[in-house]
Amino acid sequence: MPIKVIDFNSTQYNDVVKLRYELLRKPLGLSFTDEELAAEGAYTHIASYDDDKLLGTCMLTPDADGQAIKLRQMAVKSGLQGKGIGQLILQFAENISRDKGYKKIYMNARKTAVDFYLKSGYTITGQEFNEVTIPHYVMEKNLPLITI
Repeated sequence: MPIKVIDFNSTQYNDVVKLRYELLRKPLGLSFTDEELAAEGAYTHIASYDDDKLLGTCMLTPDADGQAIKLRQMAVKSGLQGKGIGQLILQFAENISRDKGYKKIYMNARKTAVDFYLKSGYTITGQEFNEVTIPHYVMEKNLPLITI
């Protein structure tokens, strides 16, 4: 199951936007604005495939201070959750972030996804809040350098 960084505005990117819309926005009655999508040109886009079939995705957005990076828009295709795909995408995102010199990765995790991130070593760092109309928590994980 290849996981790779994909190019902004590529065919693969367009497929990722469709998946994120179907799973994350449409159920909430939301869509993407042109401004939101235009800003994504500066982000790192990650996608997982089985042959040419898109399985899941996430996005990484760096903080201005260069110390932390934010994981956003994590989504695994319906019917495939719980099969380890999200875990592999998350590990890939952590490795890329570490390789780029980031010390911490964090996200605004949907309340329904908190257990997934807790199992991967993330901690809740604040109170519950609403974002895109549903409950979220800020969660983070330090990315120590790996020595061999």
